[in-house]
Amino acid sequence: MKNDFLYVEISNNIAGLIRNEVLKAGDRLPSVRMLCQEHGISMNTAKRIFLELEAQSLIESKPQSGYFVSRLLHRKPALPGVSKPLRTNGKEPDELIRKVYGSMRKGEVTFLSVGVLAKELLPIAKLNKELMHATRQLTGSGTEYESVPGNENLRRLVAARSIGWGGSLRENDLITTAGGMNALSFCMMALGKPGDTIAMESPCYPGSLQLAVSLGLKVLELPTHPTTGIEVDALKKVINKIDLCLLVPNFNTPLGSLMPEENKKEVVTLLAKHGIPLIEDDIYGDLYFSGQRPKCCKSFDKEGNVLLCSSFSKTLAPGYRVGWVAPGKYKHQILKLKWVHAISSSTVNNEAVANFLKSGRYDSHLRKLRLTLQQNYQYAVDAIAEYFPADTRISRPQGGLAAWVEFNKKVNTADLFDRAIKQKIGISPGRMYTLQNQFENCMRLSIGLYWTDELRQKLKTLGGIVSRM
Repeated sequence: MKNDFLYVEISNNIAGLIRNEVLKAGDRLPSVRMLCQEHGISMNTAKRIFLELEAQSLIESKPQSGYFVSRLLHRKPALPGVSKPLRTNGKEPDELIRKVYGSMRKGEVTFLSVGVLAKELLPIAKLNKELMHATRQLTGSGTEYESVPGNENLRRLVAARSIGWGGSLRENDLITTAGGMNALSFCMMALGKPGDTIAMESPCYPGSLQLAVSLGLKVLELPTHPTTGIEVDALKKVINKIDLCLLVPNFNTPLGSLMPEENKKEVVTLLAKHGIPLIEDDIYGDLYFSGQRPKCCKSFDKEGNVLLCSSFSKTLAPGYRVGWVAPGKYKHQILKLKWVHAISSSTVNNEAVANFLKSGRYDSHLRKLRLTLQQNYQYAVDAIAEYFPADTRISRPQGGLAAWVEFNKKVNTADLFDRAIKQKIGISPGRMYTLQNQFENCMRLSIGLYWTDELRQKLKTLGGIVSRM
């Protein structure tokens, strides 16, 4: 409690000195160690203070040199606007998606768009040990099928972690899946039929859009604020036109928005009243930058109407394909689908992840990762402010792996992709994140990369291309 008070007090004091220009652009700040000595605080608290000031674009860090008052203080990019999707769909961006994902096979390209963590940010050596340990402790060295609900240890540990987001899950409330998309797929198949309408955010993850379309569902895209998520009033207006709803309330991709708790509660109540199931994708919930883990919509679910989906693909090991769903009152339907389509989850991988959670290494990994991601976002903002046109806008996520960049209407990011790939830079055009003719001047920017001077130079090159367009 004392450290929290000091953290706020010291952060506010330094911020005040900068805003009142007592500390001017380019001035060096005390080192982390010096701040600890002067105020009697821990290293973690001191780092937290600097990260908070970075998040406010008040300071910037320079490798091997320390922290300085930001020279870009008065050039903080503005926020993108609230999306305004139409009621009619345009042509699906299949060709663009194939081109973008096809380019990812080129090893020499730097991808500023990928929605997973760089391998340098993953605890690979520790995970390897857990895999070896799992094969030794499992019956048949992990060659046998699991039960249909999935690994008991993993389900128990995931259920225990639900306390952190205001939930009260039990082991039997959960079913393991082959990653997050597999969980979403089971939910859509169980709840929707061809011709039904599903409401989603706009912009939205391309995989979710393509999944819905492949199942014959009609997608209704909702107006979405870059900071607070869907406009609840807009959902109310179309409530009688939809059959199910898919939302990513915590740090969705590509915006990085975070729905306020009161909005989550209102949405859960509204959908339950009308008998409309809510599929909640919480794949980024553990990646909050500071403060406490945000609650899930499932936290407010009294009817069993929310199907909560998540995985460890965005936080720990994308290739392990370890995910889960808490399907509420729809458990029987999901279990049947898993039995028909998969029978069992990956035995060894699930046990390895369960052991990693039990050891406490997962939480230790997350603490370091959150600091890195927050810092990466600030590095990206600084580079955009310095190298991109002055009217460039960027969202301000409070967690997750992505930020949304909006350019002048003259910039078509599908064209930008073609120009950038020639410079060995891969981007993710905004048109991929919608089924409508919108977001042509936007792109998703990953903050899950391993930050280097080379990466900053790539952003500088990309900014030059945008300026010429």
